[in-house]
Amino acid sequence: QVQLVESGGGLVQAGGSLRLSCVASRSIWSISTMGWYRQAPGKQRELVASISSGSTNYADSVTGRCAISRDNYKNTLFLQMNSLKPEDTAVYYCLYRFYRDSWGQGIQVTVSS
Repeated sequence: QVQLVESGGGLVQAGGSLRLSCVASRSIWSISTMGWYRQAPGKQRELVASISSGSTNYADSVTGRCAISRDNYKNTLFLQMNSLKPEDTAVYYCLYRFYRDSWGQGIQVTVSS
């Protein structure tokens, strides 16, 4: 089981930027898929962005404002978020998909108006 730890969350004003990081406890494979999901109170967990060796994918709500990247040598996944909106407020979770899914504990992102 891969352990994932997110960091970089917190409180930010609308229009600001934030970069989330997710560090895996062991090496991440280049063929694996990793992603960021988020869940707001009373809502279902939804995909924000994902990345594989060949492509990236973004939710319509964040396209143009977010960029997902990974550093396989440091076992780290990143999510750069710009032009943040109050609607982006949620707990963000890191996902590592390789044979079995591994989830991080989640980190709070709060965007004030």
